[in-house]
Amino acid sequence: MIGVDDGVPAPLGAHFDGRGVNFALFSEHATAVDLCLFEPGERHETHRIRLPARTDDVWHGYLRGVLPGQLYGYRVHGPWAPERGHRFNASKLVLDPYAREIAGRIRWHDALYGHRRGVAREDRIDRRDSAAYMPKAVVTAPEVPDLALRPVRRPLHETVIYEAHVRGLTMTHPAIPEAERGTYEALAHPAIIEHLWKLGVTALELLPIQAFADDRFLVDKGLVNYWGYSPLGYFAPDPRYLGHGGTGGLKAAIRELNAAGIEVFLDVVYNHTCEAGLDGPTLSFRGIDNASYYKLDPADPQRGIDCTGCGNTFDVAHPRVMQLVMDSLRHWVSAYGIAGFRFDLASSLGRAPLAFSPQAAFFQAVAQDPVLAGVKMIAEPWDIGEGGYQLGGYPRGWSEWNDQFRDAARGFWRGDRGTLPKLTQGLSGSREVFAPSGRSPLASINFAASHDGYTLADVVAYEEKHNEENGEGNRDGHGHNVSRNYGVEGDTDDPEILKVRARQKRNLLATVMLAQGVPMLLMGDERSRSQGGNNNAYCQDNAVSWMDWTSDPDPTLATFVANLLRLRREEPALRRRRFFDGSAIDPEEPLRDVHWLSPDGTEMDGAAWGEDGRQAFGMQIGNDGEAGQRLLILFNAAETACSFRIAPDVGGPWRVVFDTARETGAVLFGPAALAGGGSLSLPARTVLVLAARTDEAA
Repeated sequence: MIGVDDGVPAPLGAHFDGRGVNFALFSEHATAVDLCLFEPGERHETHRIRLPARTDDVWHGYLRGVLPGQLYGYRVHGPWAPERGHRFNASKLVLDPYAREIAGRIRWHDALYGHRRGVAREDRIDRRDSAAYMPKAVVTAPEVPDLALRPVRRPLHETVIYEAHVRGLTMTHPAIPEAERGTYEALAHPAIIEHLWKLGVTALELLPIQAFADDRFLVDKGLVNYWGYSPLGYFAPDPRYLGHGGTGGLKAAIRELNAAGIEVFLDVVYNHTCEAGLDGPTLSFRGIDNASYYKLDPADPQRGIDCTGCGNTFDVAHPRVMQLVMDSLRHWVSAYGIAGFRFDLASSLGRAPLAFSPQAAFFQAVAQDPVLAGVKMIAEPWDIGEGGYQLGGYPRGWSEWNDQFRDAARGFWRGDRGTLPKLTQGLSGSREVFAPSGRSPLASINFAASHDGYTLADVVAYEEKHNEENGEGNRDGHGHNVSRNYGVEGDTDDPEILKVRARQKRNLLATVMLAQGVPMLLMGDERSRSQGGNNNAYCQDNAVSWMDWTSDPDPTLATFVANLLRLRREEPALRRRRFFDGSAIDPEEPLRDVHWLSPDGTEMDGAAWGEDGRQAFGMQIGNDGEAGQRLLILFNAAETACSFRIAPDVGGPWRVVFDTARETGAVLFGPAALAGGGSLSLPARTVLVLAARTDEAA
């Protein structure tokens, strides 16, 4: 007989104290909660124990003699009243939202649904037991502080983000033992760390690793949720990436990455869960307290409010739901040493309760939290709800994915008219977007490609998406790709087309890395990784999405990226912490803090800015003498060369330090210094960077 006492209501979850385990679960509307204990391999619980106490809507109990490793779940009693938003069904085993580890995976069966499926009215209750098909929570030992897991805390202006997937990055590397590939441990392999270090990456941003589900519609098609944007638990690393070291393998990997000076960021999904819409399964939150965890329509609580396109919206405006999110964030920082978070569909977190507000309680909670102080917060600044697109709308302390920068860069280099104003805005840090909220250029996360869409190689090789392998008739994925194939859709052996594509990849990378803000590189873009035109490879856990470490169609591109990032590190003018304001540096000198030049060497005037077909311009920075050299960055997106005059009043002498017309970019032994008043020929489709020491320019 297992002894049970009242225990305490905090902390939530299952916590071992050396003698037993305290279990605590929040549910505002439940009438009773049963704790179910399981033995490994058993389909049904060996013990079912009614939690004896309730304090402030937390159900709790203390079990003596229970040890770490114990498998458990809950059955939550309450009304089955969909018309009031309640979907309690004690026949369904539900997962503890605070589970630190999860054993097993979902085995899809109709018993996992709280309602009867396939009948005329899907609000009728289903009484079948779901325990045999559910993963189980695992009681864990207390966390022991690990000083080696303290994040590197690199300043944001020195940050270069590399967005990657645990399996995608490690599955094919020949130096990694086969049994270790695709696991957390593989991230710490010297071959992976050396690759990132040589590139000059400072932060590894992992696609979701919080426990997630493979959606039933994917499993039925023989696919999986590869990206992981279908969260099941917010405290446990997903079991599919566990190696021999268990969760310790993830901690070991983060320790090694930190030792190499590389921070680890997590892509987190607090906007929705894997329980989908009201026709979805009952796996955790829905069965614990549907009316508390999800946003429901006040006029018709049977209907959920879907701001995410995933069937539900997590109600972070509810104090207990916000507590869960905050506890989860603190857990990943304290237990795993995570240095930053990228928030998927972050606008939903700022809906208080329905409209977005930068003063929402969630943002205020993050701002004052001492554990999260110094942790980098990055928003995907939109969701699909009304008023969801909020680029520039986030508060101080937050950076944002800048999709306007991405589209302007792609559009400029493919030759779109009217892109120059948006591109130059992005190159100078997107002041018009981020300054009104009191932030700096570091609020802008600049990128040309991300996991969501084409890879860089596909941006210059495909004009139509090719998502047939996803099994949705090529209807999924965005149709707005701002791409060009330069004559042939997809693969080609035409040397002229390949030459243009190689140049355009380099131009896009240079545009990202030379812009003010924080640059982000997509995994494999430095090796010209292609997904065959699939711009929504969320379900492709195979060679479509994995890095190919055995072949490299553009073998000098990684060196190009490394040289470009070295230039960024060495030139403070590329890493400003405050916006340009367009003011003159000195009354006696015509230069501004950012000086925009026409090819004839004159400062761009209103007429020049009004030329929507303009494809060549110059950007001179570093003129205020804060540090480093003056830089003159020349852009030519035209298909023909352009003569560019270096006016005498912009300083000099200048020397070329980077050239995208060169395969590796760097100019180790540049041409003779170019004095003011001279001209140079700027090749077609080229970025050229010239430098002049401030003392020389003076």
